[in-house]
Order: sequence, then structure tokens, then C-alpha cells
Amino acid sequence: MLVSGSNVSRATLHNEDEIKRKDIRIGDTVVIEKAGEVIPAVVEVVKSKRPRGSRPFDFFEHVGGKCPACGSPIKRDPEFVAWRCQNLQCPAQSTRRLEFLAARGALDIEGIGGTVADSLVERGLVEEPHDLFKVTLPQLATLNLGTDEAPRVFGEKNATKAIEALERAKTFPLSRWLFALAIPEVGKTTATQLAAFHKTIEDVADSQLLRDVRDFRVRSSELKDARKSAPEKFTKLKTELQEMADRLIEAGFASPSKAKNEKENNIVTEVGPVVAESVLDFFKSSAGQKTLKKLKQLGISPKPELAARKKAAGGVFAGKTFVLTGTLPGMTREEAGEQIESLGGHVTGSVSKKTDYVLAGESAGSKLDKATALGVKIIDEAAFRKMVKA
Repeated sequence: MLVSGSNVSRATLHNEDEIKRKDIRIGDTVVIEKAGEVIPAVVEVVKSKRPRGSRPFDFFEHVGGKCPACGSPIKRDPEFVAWRCQNLQCPAQSTRRLEFLAARGALDIEGIGGTVADSLVERGLVEEPHDLFKVTLPQLATLNLGTDEAPRVFGEKNATKAIEALERAKTFPLSRWLFALAIPEVGKTTATQLAAFHKTIEDVADSQLLRDVRDFRVRSSELKDARKSAPEKFTKLKTELQEMADRLIEAGFASPSKAKNEKENNIVTEVGPVVAESVLDFFKSSAGQKTLKKLKQLGISPKPELAARKKAAGGVFAGKTFVLTGTLPGMTREEAGEQIESLGGHVTGSVSKKTDYVLAGESAGSKLDKATALGVKIIDEAAFRKMVKA
């Protein structure tokens, strides 16, 4: 089909929500246009040509509620329009998890991109991301990135750089490793927050702080139900909640809520109960236990960052929350985030009334609009640099 000067054989069906909104069904005739004059996209359905007996498309039903690659259960991500396989050892995830582990923001293993990750998994050298640390220089140097008919090797020079990077990564800070493990719900900011209160990965895996955060939500819900119907249980739960709150506040992992409409025992924690539960569940799972065992076998000892937190606590951004948006002219957002955290501040992904500053660069989007609507202070890179110098 000729569309805007080029032949189109496939068109984007957007995401599940868009399919439902436009009521696109199997066998439908649709109208196509080039979104942004580039990407072929489905605009609407020609319902007069719809086949009889067609039904609304149901993604979950279409795949039988299972991952097409490994047959494990799938679950809808509540924050994104996506269904995710719940099997962390799913073969389809292996290459992407390996690529993520080696990414610049994670362990920064030079040369291990998508193509190399695919080849390492396909040729049986890596089953799980941490297997990369067992790959030898000769194996990596002779790795075929092409086909058997048209081979293309990784090369000794590239392999040497990768092996050197792997050795450096063994002693990277705990926050980098927590992020690199691709634990659900743990982004860079969360990894930094967790590393600030734990010495080792094992400490995170068996964290009393995280258990208290998780259980605080559960007990709070039970307390509400017991307030009128079970006085004795109510008193016991209230005591447990206070003990949890005291432990978290004493450790610096929480602070009393300042909201006027909050009831007793309410606190604001460094990470939320969803994150706490996700981290604990990961390390309790067979995949998490296997990860801990492999890291120990490989002699990987991430550096603790507790001292860095103490130093940052007195920084110019202590207690301040930042949101970064747009492209900064003289630094990456990652670099800006690291500066903020090294000076005691926090970086979050969404703007709210609790945000202190929005650092905005070029092409800033909806976050800038929301900051303006909420009256949050907006600064540019020049103003940010002046604050850092202060």
C-alpha cells in the first residue's frame, strides 16, 4: 500500500489501551496514516467492512494468560500499558537483562550492547547476566556476532576492554549493583536510597527496615478495621505500629508525617511499601537466592556507601527534592542527579506539591507544565550550578 510516497506493509497498532479505545479487532479494515509523516499508524476502523462475529480483542486471552516464550504467568503493569512475564529467568528476558547490566548507568561494561548480548546468550556462553563475569578473554574475543555463513568476531581489542571493565565493576558502589540487578520497582534513585542505609547486598536482602516499611502498611490497614470491632487487637496493633515507626525514624529511614489530616503513627519513609515488598520478594525468590550465591562465588563485593550519606546529609541540597526534565546544555541528567544526591538531595521522577525544584532543560515536557501549575520553583542549569557552588 502506498502511503505518503512510500510502500507500507505493516502499521503500528499502538498499545493495548489504544486497541481498546479504537476497538480494533482481528480481520478489521483500517485507515492508515503516517504519524509525524514517518511512522505508519492505525487511525480508525472502517466498521462497515468489519467481519461478522468479530469480538473485541483481549490481549490476555489472546496469549492464554502466559508468556509466549516460557509459558509462565503474565501480569499487567499497573503504571504502564504493558504485560510482563513474572519469570525472572525467562529466556526472552536474558539478553535484555544482560544488556541492562552492562549499560553505562549500571555496570558500564564497554562493548556489551544488544548485538553482543544476543550472541552471548544464543551461543550458550551466558544464561543469566552474572555469567558474563565467567566469560574468558578468548571466548569473548572469538565471539561470532554474525552468522555461521558470514562470521563477524567481537575481536581481542574489544574483548580486552570488556574484561577490564568487568574487573572494575566487581568493586562498584552498592547502589550501582542494586540498579544493575534490574529488581522490579528499583530505579537509580531507589537504589541510591537503599544503598545509603545498608552496607552490603546481603543486608538489603534481609533488611529489617524494608520489612518494617512493608508491614507498616499491612498493620495500618488492620488497625483501621480493628478500631471499633476489636479493642484489644487495636491496642496491640497500635503498639506494633509505634515500635516500627520508632525503629524507622531512629534509623533515619523515615520521618513523622507533617500532613495535618494524618492520623497517629503516620510516617514518610525513604522508599514505599511497594518497593520494599518487591525487593524482599526478589531476594527471597529462587532467582534472587541464586544471584546472591553467584555474586559471592565470583568474589563481587560492592563498596558500602554509608559514609557518603553522612557526608551528603550536610550538603546544600539536604532534604530537598528535585525533578529533572528536558535536555541540559552542559551535563547529562544523570550527572546532575549524581551531584544532587552527593549534596544530600533526592531525585524523583514525578512532580508533586512536595517537590522543591524542577531542573528544566530544552524540550521540557509535561513535568514543566505541572510544576508551573503547582507553583514549584523552576531552575535552569545556570541557576543549578550556582547553587552547587554555594
